[in-house]
Amino acid sequence: MQKFTVERLSFDTLTELPNAWQPQDYKALLLKTGYDNPDEIASDELKTMCHMALTDLEPTEAAQLVLEYLFEDQLTAGQIENLAHQMLTEKLWEENPELDQHEGFFKATQLLYTAYNGKFPRAEAVQFQVKVTAADAEALALLETQPEAPLLRLLAQGMPDSTLLKRLFHEQLDGTSFPEAPAIIWQLKPLKREEKSVVFDVVSSAYWLDDFKYADTYEATTQADTLVEEED
Repeated sequence: MQKFTVERLSFDTLTELPNAWQPQDYKALLLKTGYDNPDEIASDELKTMCHMALTDLEPTEAAQLVLEYLFEDQLTAGQIENLAHQMLTEKLWEENPELDQHEGFFKATQLLYTAYNGKFPRAEAVQFQVKVTAADAEALALLETQPEAPLLRLLAQGMPDSTLLKRLFHEQLDGTSFPEAPAIIWQLKPLKREEKSVVFDVVSSAYWLDDFKYADTYEATTQADTLVEEED
C-alpha cells in the first residue's frame, strides 16, 4: 500500500472523444455506404461527407453499418442487428454488460447523434487532468506499467461513497485484481513527470467518473494489481 496526494487540476465534460474518428475511419465508412472514391475528398470535408452518407440510410441501418465497422471481429451479424435497434434509445456505452466494448459504443453513438441531429442518445464523457504525488519517489513505479487499476483506486477515494464505481467495484478497488480498469479509463496519457509526481490526462465515461469533478486535493493509498500466473 503506497501513499499519494491527489490533486484535480481540471475537469471538462465532452460530447466527443479526442481523436476518436480519423480520416481513414471516415473513408472506410464511406466505402461501406457505397461511396466510390473517398480518397478524392479533401480531409477537412470527410466528416461532413460521412455524416451525409449515413443520413441517406435509415437510422438503424446506419447504426448497423457503424457497429459492423467497429466490432466486426467481436460481434455476430445477429448481435449487431439487435444492438443497432437498441442504440436508438439505449445508452449502450453505459448499459451493455461488455465493459470492453463501451468506448466503441460511445464512439458509434456520438457519430450518429451528430449525423442525425439528436435522434440517438446524447453521449457524455469526461476529461480531466489529475496530479498524483507520491510520498516516496519509488512508489511512482506503481503508475508506470498498467497504471489504470492503481490510478482508479486513487480516484475513487476522492468521490462519494454513493458513486457507482465504488458500489459496483468495491472489491476490486480494495483488492489487487481489477481487470475491468482499462475498460473504465478509455484514454490515459502521462503529461508531466517529476521525481515524485506525475500529471495524467484521463478520458472516461461520465457514467463512471463524473463525480470526480467534486474532488479537492486529498490523501489516498493504492496498490498495484497482482498478476496471477496460470499453471501449465
